[in-house]
Amino acid sequence: MLCYHHYAHTHSAPQAVDYRLARAVVSTLLEALTALSRSFNIAAVVDAGNYGAKLIAANVEIQVKTEVYKMRLVVVGLGQCGGRLADEFARLAKKARAKRGIDVITSAYAINTDQADLSGLRTIRSDFQHRILIGGRKTAGHGVGKINEVGAAVAKEDSYKVIDAVRTGERFYETASFLIIAGAAGGTGSGGMPIIAKALKERYPNKAVYCLAILPFEHEERTEERSAYNVATCLKSTYSVADAVILCDNERFLKRDVNLMNNMEKINQEIVAPFLDLLCAGEEVKRSRIGAKTVDTGDIMQTLEGWTAIGLGKSYLPMWSWWPFEGLRNFRKKGRETQRGLEAVDQAINELSVAVSPKDAGKALYMLSAPSKEMNVALVRELGSIMKEMAEDAVIRSGDYPRAGRDVSVTLIFSNLSSVDRLKEFYRDAAGSTSTLKKRHQEAQVRLKEMDEISEGLPSLFEDPRQ
Repeated sequence: MLCYHHYAHTHSAPQAVDYRLARAVVSTLLEALTALSRSFNIAAVVDAGNYGAKLIAANVEIQVKTEVYKMRLVVVGLGQCGGRLADEFARLAKKARAKRGIDVITSAYAINTDQADLSGLRTIRSDFQHRILIGGRKTAGHGVGKINEVGAAVAKEDSYKVIDAVRTGERFYETASFLIIAGAAGGTGSGGMPIIAKALKERYPNKAVYCLAILPFEHEERTEERSAYNVATCLKSTYSVADAVILCDNERFLKRDVNLMNNMEKINQEIVAPFLDLLCAGEEVKRSRIGAKTVDTGDIMQTLEGWTAIGLGKSYLPMWSWWPFEGLRNFRKKGRETQRGLEAVDQAINELSVAVSPKDAGKALYMLSAPSKEMNVALVRELGSIMKEMAEDAVIRSGDYPRAGRDVSVTLIFSNLSSVDRLKEFYRDAAGSTSTLKKRHQEAQVRLKEMDEISEGLPSLFEDPRQ
């Protein structure tokens, strides 16, 4: 069998796959097997064996040539928030494999300074190569207390552990890019995200590094003084090294009437959900699920750049979509299909991961995903018109993904954003809090000096009373 590693290192550009040859081989094999079933003669058996060998060789060649260019991720979660989301991505990978027969994630890792957080994960492998404790000497496995400077220092010291774990992954060389996830307001994640992104980018310059940064709840901003400062310093540093920074605002996913634990699990599921169809579309091998215009790895990688927002909208189909005399009422059917698509687009825009104006996007992508019978040219044309109106200055890419299911969904990406109001708020708050913190520190130093002066005449217990 051909060696994947050898191919990956000796072929730098994609090569065309001769699918006509593969189809011809399959057709010939079927003919031989048909003849075999009819005559049971030895010659047919030999022919079938020969054609089978040709088919296997062609299949191996096709698989090797296409393997390198698939949109497969290595997911690295930092801190408590990042680790839980990486765990959710690992569950998404299992779902894609079980229900669609597709591999979208080669490995998932959780990195933390808190041992308890690592123990609470459910899906990521529990060995030390996938759940990595860093900063043990400084934190003794108890976290960094939301001080992201400490998180950055620890990540810098132990970044080699992450690189070694990723590098030795079983399917690492099938990976197209990295996805690093962290809560921007925390300590370990906020400090470690830019450090690990830089380390991976320097070690593997030909692989894209994307960062998924989770913004805090409003109540965290009000009650935790370092929150805005951590977010601002984390994102400023991350933006300078990552190929794209996908922003997700926790507040947009918050359900007010649900308890905290269920809320967090639901929010994590909603953050991860838009990635499923996006990653699967370019991996499909079933002919019935390959769209007229497939969103492949190149489309995604050419779209993701700078500040990015992502959204998913769904419109569910009725249980019984059959209508009497449908052939006579086809105009109604097409109208319903178009309406469902427009509902999905509207929901995707309203539920973007962070509030942005599409007009500020330099790049955009939309993908329609639905049962093939629910797609029509009018719907695709209408979606294209809507996107052009919203992001008139953006380079827009698009595609469709026919699949089984009972919903019409639209995945949106607005990238290379020139302005994000939420981010400006954090930068302004952090600038103000920096001067406030400095003033408080100076005032505290003055009060401490005053107390030292008052206690100057008192003896110390460390002094020998006999002297």
